[in-house]
Amino acid sequence: MHTKITGSKPEYLLRPDLGRQLSDAAKQIIAAHCIPSPHIQLVVGDGLSAAAVETNVRALLPALRQEAEAVGLSVGTPFFIKHCRVGVLNDIGEVLQPEVIILLISERPGLGRAASLSAYMAYRPKAGDTDADRDVVSNIFANGGTDPLAGAACIIALAQKMRQYQASGVKLKVATS
Repeated sequence: MHTKITGSKPEYLLRPDLGRQLSDAAKQIIAAHCIPSPHIQLVVGDGLSAAAVETNVRALLPALRQEAEAVGLSVGTPFFIKHCRVGVLNDIGEVLQPEVIILLISERPGLGRAASLSAYMAYRPKAGDTDADRDVVSNIFANGGTDPLAGAACIIALAQKMRQYQASGVKLKVATS
């Protein structure tokens, strides 16, 4: 799948707004080939460091599926998005209507951790949602960060809390305080 970025990395860096939107073709493919309305929708995005995805997703993705299924949550059809920004959660939410989306995306490699992955999460994301409507589990990488297997348990526990309170981001913080 692709966002609305049609060019190269410079366009991705200069036009973050386009990386937050799925291309029309991607929306059609997702709608046609993915399970609608799952409890959990897993998505992988390349972000700024393909190394983070390459290093962690092979262990994290199956662990997330296993953790979700162990607590009775349905998991949608996982897919990959090229030139992805976190805000793409809104478009995915509009197309598939999942309860919780988990976007696995690299962190900023300039912070010294090119292999570090984040899991951005949102409860029923939709057009107009902002970072205040999302949560993140960050610094996921073996040998120094949150181990991918331990991260999976933490991520699914957070997803369960989102479902329980029907909220994410600041609304979840308010509901649980």
